[in-house]
Amino acid sequence: MHDVRDLRETVREEIVERRESGYDIRGVAPSAAELAGASEAELDRYLAALASAPRAAQWPHDEPSDLAAIEAAQPPAPDRARLALGEAALRERMLGAWQGRCAGCALGKPVEMWPRAEIRRYLEPRGAYPIGDYLPPPEPMPEGLPPFNPSWTEATRGRIAGMPRDDDIDYTLLGLHVLERHGLGFTSGDMADAWLQLLPFLQVYTAERAAYRNLVLGLHPPETATRRNPYREWIGALIRADAFGYACAGDPVAASRLAHRDATVSHAANGIYGAMWAAALIAASFAESSPAAALDSAQAVVPARSRLAEALAGVRRLHRDGLDWEAARDAIEERHGALSPVHTINNAALIAAALLWGDGDFGRTVGLAVQGGWDTDCTAATAGSAFGAMHGAGGVPARWTDPLDDRIRSALSGFDGARICELAERTCRLARARAPDGG
Repeated sequence: MHDVRDLRETVREEIVERRESGYDIRGVAPSAAELAGASEAELDRYLAALASAPRAAQWPHDEPSDLAAIEAAQPPAPDRARLALGEAALRERMLGAWQGRCAGCALGKPVEMWPRAEIRRYLEPRGAYPIGDYLPPPEPMPEGLPPFNPSWTEATRGRIAGMPRDDDIDYTLLGLHVLERHGLGFTSGDMADAWLQLLPFLQVYTAERAAYRNLVLGLHPPETATRRNPYREWIGALIRADAFGYACAGDPVAASRLAHRDATVSHAANGIYGAMWAAALIAASFAESSPAAALDSAQAVVPARSRLAEALAGVRRLHRDGLDWEAARDAIEERHGALSPVHTINNAALIAAALLWGDGDFGRTVGLAVQGGWDTDCTAATAGSAFGAMHGAGGVPARWTDPLDDRIRSALSGFDGARICELAERTCRLARARAPDGG
């Protein structure tokens, strides 16, 4: 677990972040020996020096964080389908989105952060690969594999009795809470206040924990996203985006704008784009008839010269070229495997791939997301959410929904034990009440 209170680790991760983002930190970044022996004052000086390093002259990307600059850098939007769902159809789609998110999240929890080869090595001898159901429990516990996430005791086949607590789901609930309380005009400050009021500090991680610390110290968004926060382009904001896609069903642009307000509490650049993309993807999935069309709409909210746009376009090329899943996943690994397993770029590429190669089958879609490794509960949750929004509750088979027992466990104050069907209905009310122009 990354410790945002460890300044030495913060410097170490900031060095990685600056290099990946194209900054010339030669002569600025401390050596391993210098870092190991540095005082707190010296660590502060290293962070200041890294922050002032210039971008390399040959850096080919344009990656702003301000909404106006982001929208100016977006590509031309494709023709988008308009939402044309009646009351009953919208309710069925919304329930499917919530169920798909929960089922995908629960599926990925036991092997979160496992390399894909290790996932396969665990599942094949148990007759559970390719994935088509919740993962079998590790009984007996296998040798020579990474440790299972402690949640395996309540997130494996035969042991699931309701959606286990997970930060991915906590953030969806928090988004719903803020939208209900403040409406579509909520601010980043409103979201930050909700964090402090409802989220336990030790139940948030990496970028969110750094931002939470910054909020307690009296900082305000967007400074909370950048002050001693080397995780600002990781996946955290992406996993928080679903509620905005639900509330703006059929309007990916409006969804992306709400996601930007939320993301700037804790993220910058590609970390923000991932949230905007995921919200747009889910919103588009309510209106579009195929994953490819929904992905087209989502890609249009991502700055055209960003690394995320490049990665997503690469996945589309692999699919158009007719590669099978394993070859495509190998190619994604080759291009993005050096990033953290919880980075936005590689995981977003994997979500897009799971939807494209999922062939309109829920189990295959979320299964591929988990088989792909990296942040398995996050990728399968987002892929399942988009699938459910497109295909409705009828597209999520009972073997996935029955174990959820229509209940969610949550660390979020006031939401523990909430019924999934009631959450879906509350989200439907937001979508129906939305102004025609999206706010």
